[in-house]
Amino acid sequence: MSAIEIPGLGPLSFRHVLIDMNGTLARDGVLLPGTVELLTAVSDRYHCLVLTGDTFGTAGRLRDEIPCDLQIVVRGGDKAAVARSLEGGVAAIGNGRNDVPMFEAAVLAIGILGPEGLAREALLAAHIVVPDIAAAMGLLLEDRRIVGTLRP
Repeated sequence: MSAIEIPGLGPLSFRHVLIDMNGTLARDGVLLPGTVELLTAVSDRYHCLVLTGDTFGTAGRLRDEIPCDLQIVVRGGDKAAVARSLEGGVAAIGNGRNDVPMFEAAVLAIGILGPEGLAREALLAAHIVVPDIAAAMGLLLEDRRIVGTLRP
């Protein structure tokens, strides 16, 4: 579990990272370059779970490629239910409107402004917005980046 002390805000503690698949880790159902290596590094530190609506029907194949659990969900509310079911706090990463309920249930919400864009609702619900999955994973691997972004 990570406890990141944010001066003026207190600690952020989370044990799990929930990650949206399409638009976040993948484009058109294909993993973005370097994603497996990033997931491996973050999985060494946190329990990682990829959540997907399987829009492109590739979840079965991708499940074998990624070093973390993968769960198919139907709606954004399902993502929030997963977040609430995990003890120890959750950091969430996504880009879509259906990620907003997951963001609201997380102690840290990271929005990705990637090739698919970032839904306005997700932008407003995110604590931090980054340009791609590498930047999001970099935040999780180097806590001081989160401190530098969130401190008052």
